[in-house]
Amino acid sequence: MEKSLVLIKPDAMQRGLAGEIVTRLERKGLKIIAMKMLQMDKSLAQRHYAIHKGKAFFDRLVDFITSSPTIAIVFQGKDAVGVIRRTMGETDPVKAQAGTIRGDFGLDIEHNLVHGSDSAENASKEIELFFSTEEIIDYHKDINKWIG
Repeated sequence: MEKSLVLIKPDAMQRGLAGEIVTRLERKGLKIIAMKMLQMDKSLAQRHYAIHKGKAFFDRLVDFITSSPTIAIVFQGKDAVGVIRRTMGETDPVKAQAGTIRGDFGLDIEHNLVHGSDSAENASKEIELFFSTEEIIDYHKDINKWIG
């Protein structure tokens, strides 16, 4: 089963949307195997968004993600990365389809509520930034026989 990191960003936390986001992802058949709330510091934010270093929006992105608590979650499931990305919707909420998290609740590209890994390879790297091996708990769910 594939794993992916999801970050419920400060705007979702401030707007009380964390539960809605988790519910939508769980209803897609994904299993939570790690979760914690944290106040991200600049160092972690810069490592997480290192791919964007040097871009005009990098400092705003770091300032935003460190402005309020974040919930980090590891989801596991069949095609977890793809399922999460489709459920989140386009990065720019204006372009996101209705029925997706960003399409229904996103305000603008800088306040798009949620981060999800863009590949299984990046998911592994991102998960290591936020969780130790001991914090990830794989377990059996009887419902799995019903959802694949």
